[in-house]
Amino acid sequence: MIRTVLWGGRAGLHMRAASRIAGAAALLPVPVTVRTPDRPAVPADSILSLLSLGALYGTELILEAYGEAAAEVLDRLAGLFAADLDVAGA
Repeated sequence: MIRTVLWGGRAGLHMRAASRIAGAAALLPVPVTVRTPDRPAVPADSILSLLSLGALYGTELILEAYGEAAAEVLDRLAGLFAADLDVAGA
């Protein structure tokens, strides 16, 4: 299953946001990969791999997961990628 989302963090995908996303991805029941249209897929549970995407505000990200829980997993992670994680309460 594939889901496309735009990076919502105004400061770009930085260490703190990547750490939060990787931590959430590590707890999920199926592996998730993330890529941009011009870069290869990386594991969503790897902070350094997420940083290698170089995502800036509005960058298109393609999330992929397969298995029984794929839709639920992608919904959860897509919400994190789309949110501005630097805003209080996000």
